[in-house]
Amino acid sequence: MQFDKILKFLKDIAKNNNRDWFEKNKPRYVEVKNLFDDFLEGLHKELLKFDESLGGINPRKLAFRIYRDVRFSKDKRPYKTNMGAGFSFRGKMEQEPGYYVHIEPGNSFVAGGLYMPNAENLVKVRQEIDYNADALLKILKGKKFKKYFSGLDEFDQVKTSPKGYAKDHPHIDLLKNKSFIVSHYFSDTQVKDKKFTKQVAEVCKAVKPLNDFLKEAIQ
Repeated sequence: MQFDKILKFLKDIAKNNNRDWFEKNKPRYVEVKNLFDDFLEGLHKELLKFDESLGGINPRKLAFRIYRDVRFSKDKRPYKTNMGAGFSFRGKMEQEPGYYVHIEPGNSFVAGGLYMPNAENLVKVRQEIDYNADALLKILKGKKFKKYFSGLDEFDQVKTSPKGYAKDHPHIDLLKNKSFIVSHYFSDTQVKDKKFTKQVAEVCKAVKPLNDFLKEAIQ
């Protein structure tokens, strides 16, 4: 029931992405925001069963704002058409591996890993891949991992070999990444299923070995 209302609100704001409509429908937004926070609270309990590092965060403070930053964007729509949240040791996955939940009609997914690390951390991750690629490959080829993911997402890569690495490096495809993320998508029907929270947790559990590898790299 909670996601019926959330998805319906997100569909409506996609059609009416303006401040007048949003202000008139602010009570609806407050309701769906609370429903989303309830979901995050339930998910947090499931995640703690296999990732104790998340014990110090408040799940009700992990959702990202619905307001878009339009200062440097050609797209001036003021509101996001999704609800998202990041789970990591310090919260919201800022320069640390974690889990991300994205709810959007027709485009809901769960992701994990390290998103857009800064230059220092990127160097560290690439160095870890160079020195310890077998450990990463074992994770990427694992049965539980492959149940949900085909490999690292390739949305954020350099076109040529990174500085310091030969073009014929045996793991150049991994080293080209600037983000180290995996994603698994859910249909709207799956999102509305009463087992959705546990299904999201299972996907995140499959991500944890990757997160552990990345944590080791940047610590």
